[in-house]
Amino acid sequence: MRVVIIGAGLAGLCAAHELVGAGHSVTVLEKSRATGGRCATRRIGNATFDHGAQFFTARSDEFGAIVEQWISLGIAREWCRGFGSGDGHPRYCGTAGMTTITKHLAKSLDVRFNSLAFEIRAEGDTWVVILDDATRFSADAVVVTCPIPQTLSLLVHADIEVPEGIRTITYDKTIAALVVVEGATNVPEPGGVQSGDPVFSFIADNQRKGISESGALTFHANASFSEQHWWNDVDATHQLLLDQARPWIGDATVIEHQPKRWRMATPQTIWPDACWSYQRLVVAGDAFAGPRVEGAVLSGRAAARQLLA
Repeated sequence: MRVVIIGAGLAGLCAAHELVGAGHSVTVLEKSRATGGRCATRRIGNATFDHGAQFFTARSDEFGAIVEQWISLGIAREWCRGFGSGDGHPRYCGTAGMTTITKHLAKSLDVRFNSLAFEIRAEGDTWVVILDDATRFSADAVVVTCPIPQTLSLLVHADIEVPEGIRTITYDKTIAALVVVEGATNVPEPGGVQSGDPVFSFIADNQRKGISESGALTFHANASFSEQHWWNDVDATHQLLLDQARPWIGDATVIEHQPKRWRMATPQTIWPDACWSYQRLVVAGDAFAGPRVEGAVLSGRAAARQLLA
């Protein structure tokens, strides 16, 4: 079976591994120049930032076994057991940032970067994925793992009736700031704060987290702030976010800073099944098995099993 997977995030890569392991031919199309999706790591000089997903937990036996494998491979480790007072539940991260995991998963796969899928069409018994440069990929099956609005735009001419519960899924936005600092900050151990004030949903000290050589702070504004300021001037909003971050920066010196925006950061509603399929076309991702790393992984694996069945 020839399979095309759209998206080299965790859902797409995990689906690809399952299918390749079962002996099928798989091509992964990724619009950007790197793997990861929202498992995103960026460098600014010697500073390294996780600027998308900050950590992950393992709530199911299936994913727990996968995490143990990742740890044994040296691509993931336990970061801490809760923030603030702590709850004893392990939080994991990539050993050198969250993209450590997706880079490893992509090594043995046929991943085509800078390949922006534009349209999916059915031609007889074959699915055809057309890129923005008119390149065509024919396949017996397709797995789509991008956010739902992007998925729906790909399927406009595919003559598929997608359920309303999927079509109406919307996403919270996240405005972020990446700040290179020198000196001690006010972010407490273990280097992460969840919902620490009315503006930020998460604050990470990437140096204390253990992924950055130098001071590197990630600030994620919460959904309310991000929605309120999304359409405002980007530079002015970035400065406002830096002003709000000052109590956490403390006496540290700001060396450099950059804005980052996630237009579709977190799905507001979740489809009850781990994926959805129609005639060897499967839609998967964190809008299905839950808006977490675990959800993306389990949804990708479920998409592969759906095709294998």
